[in-house]
Amino acid sequence: MGLFDGIIGNASEVNLEKLREEVNDLLTPHETIKNAYKIIRDTLIFTDKRLILIDKQGVTGKKTQYHSIPYKSILHFSVETAGTFDLDAELKIWISGNELPIQKNFNKTTNIYKIQSVLAEYVLGK
Repeated sequence: MGLFDGIIGNASEVNLEKLREEVNDLLTPHETIKNAYKIIRDTLIFTDKRLILIDKQGVTGKKTQYHSIPYKSILHFSVETAGTFDLDAELKIWISGNELPIQKNFNKTTNIYKIQSVLAEYVLGK
């Protein structure tokens, strides 16, 4: 279901070593990638310092927007688990200064509790 999940906007986990090579220039010298998820061409990266959203734009995907969200800017977040007939789990993140949340869907095999745990660790403090 990988291609189907991508088409409907669901995310899957990314190999962190390969991703680290691709985004090394985005990271600060002491920043560590904790988890990462890919949705078709877009990527969510959870580091120990911030959340990075990578949005590939255009037909070729060469134009890219990098959105960096410090954890202190996250007001609150919610997760919704996948159900029997609902094939995706959902993450919503409310950012200071934005009325609407950032919303991402994950396939049923993604551990939404792990994502919630990573966010909670950094938003709530260690």
